[in-house]
Amino acid sequence: MGEKQSAGKILDRIDSPADLKALSQPELEQLIGEIRQMLIDTVSVCGGHLASNLGAIELSIALHRVFDSPEDKIIWDVSHQAYVHKLLTGRKHRFSSLRQYGGISGFTTRDESPHDSFGCGHAGTSISAALGMALARDMKGADNHVVAVIGDGALTAGMAFEAINHAGHLDTRLTVVLNDNGMSISPSIGALSRLLNLVRLDPRYEQAKKGAKKAITRLPMGSLAWEVSKQVKSRLHKALLPGVFWEELGFVYIGPIDGHNVAEVEAALKRARDYEARPTLVHVLTRKGNGYPPAEDNATKFHGVPPQNGGGGNGPSYSKVLGQTVLRLMRENDKVVAITAAMLDGTGLSIAAAELPERVFDVGICEQHAVTLAAGLATEGYIPVVAIYSTFLQRAYDQIIHDVCIQNLPVVFALDRAGIVGDDGKTHQGAFDISYLRSIPNMIVASPKDEDELRHMLFTAINAGQPMAVRFPRGSGEGVPLNPDFERLPIGRGEVLRDGGDVAILALGSTVYPALDAAETLAQSGIQCTVVNARFAKPLDSELILKLSASTCKVLTVEENVLAGGFGSAVLELLCRSGMSEVRVECLGLPDRFIEHGAQEIFRSMFALDSEGIARRVVTSFPELLVGSSPSSGR
Repeated sequence: MGEKQSAGKILDRIDSPADLKALSQPELEQLIGEIRQMLIDTVSVCGGHLASNLGAIELSIALHRVFDSPEDKIIWDVSHQAYVHKLLTGRKHRFSSLRQYGGISGFTTRDESPHDSFGCGHAGTSISAALGMALARDMKGADNHVVAVIGDGALTAGMAFEAINHAGHLDTRLTVVLNDNGMSISPSIGALSRLLNLVRLDPRYEQAKKGAKKAITRLPMGSLAWEVSKQVKSRLHKALLPGVFWEELGFVYIGPIDGHNVAEVEAALKRARDYEARPTLVHVLTRKGNGYPPAEDNATKFHGVPPQNGGGGNGPSYSKVLGQTVLRLMRENDKVVAITAAMLDGTGLSIAAAELPERVFDVGICEQHAVTLAAGLATEGYIPVVAIYSTFLQRAYDQIIHDVCIQNLPVVFALDRAGIVGDDGKTHQGAFDISYLRSIPNMIVASPKDEDELRHMLFTAINAGQPMAVRFPRGSGEGVPLNPDFERLPIGRGEVLRDGGDVAILALGSTVYPALDAAETLAQSGIQCTVVNARFAKPLDSELILKLSASTCKVLTVEENVLAGGFGSAVLELLCRSGMSEVRVECLGLPDRFIEHGAQEIFRSMFALDSEGIARRVVTSFPELLVGSSPSSGR
């Protein structure tokens, strides 16, 4: 996957960013081609973010030629486009392990390399982190540079503008690189901007401007003439340059720059680097998938490439089922609307947006706004379905409480990627949503056992009349038939899928089918299990749980969520309140740690959340069930 390289390859000679600085222009062009091929070869096998990294090759090289990492701090926003940065900072020999268990992460992470100044998997954080590092530098009396690299998509995050506002107020020396691969600039304005930029990049421009001001203000009426000239210049900038917005916020603006011209990018970065004070924004125009026609033509498809051996389940993806179900619900009820935060395709809502665009809202990477927008719609009689990945909904926690739940508004939260997500790792694991939602009054928290039940839960949620979260896993469904008719599920009621008198397994969501398989295995050893599809983490099916606990006195809860505050905790709280201290309860779930990257099945096996692990946990937790048991025991 790109690591067996001939002696003539430039990349063979790059072991640290310092090795880039002596390369000639022809060598740089050769290096760009080698990196592009290595990205294509590796990501096609390991999976990962391809289009964004192909678009950032020249920018990454220029950054490391101008700045001296790790002394100078380079913070990559989201950091899914930092693969080239990894290749240039001593990790090319491990690059084939990208996103694999025990291998290098698909995002920057501080414990992987000193060149990863800040770990990041969520958008909009880079400028805040960079400003903090710049302020720390100033307070320590150091002189290093700090650079935040942020994309135009991540710039929609409100947090980014909060940081920009603060940085402009402080006049702290800081460089922000806007990697713009989404906005279009017409050829005339682009050409004029590049022409003006050639002047602005020259240090003599500032010297000439200062000299002109000094000379003009000494003439009769000179001060007035200088002010008039400034106003004319200002109006020209407002008419012709995209940078006036940034300059009004206190930034020095440089750009737009051709992001695929290393020399031009280097010149801009050097100019920004050498400003003595004031934050500087370098506006770089890039193209996703640059140099690889399939990715250039369909950047969305090549944004996230599945691994070669990714396989697939028996059914359609949960995201696809969500999209199809929401579209049907919208067709049948004109009060249903859909909202997502820059994830139309990822959440499956693109098909609804294509048919009913006036009722589907993609708000950009603005989860907080998405939730409060939904609350506003709900006050006027609409039923919003807010489809956001579990890990990203964390960003809107206050809005869920303050704007939705306190007012008890009928907002439906569709939490994709709940539980273990796999290759994207610790910043993307949906490990906390039951815990952070279950504690909120008025919130219903549910999780379907399969894709058909997901449809019924969504139908139930839009008719619940109060906030309801439906969490479901990443990946394919179980392959079950889809009932053509929606069923309204009784809220707070589970279902018994298998009867047995020895132990009760209370399973939630993606763990239900593994629990059923475990029960089949245990039956061969004479251990008979009741298996419950709990369906709801809040409210619990208290009647059923108490009845089974009293009859078996042995309970195992299973969930793909951290144990702290999760479904198992809710069952323990129920039994404690009910005074059932004689019931022995074991809880299976995710541990109190951040879970690294790797295939989902690796971690489900590691944490005993697969069928083998569940069966093993029953035996180790209740060993007396195995002693004296036999298939003929009748139990």
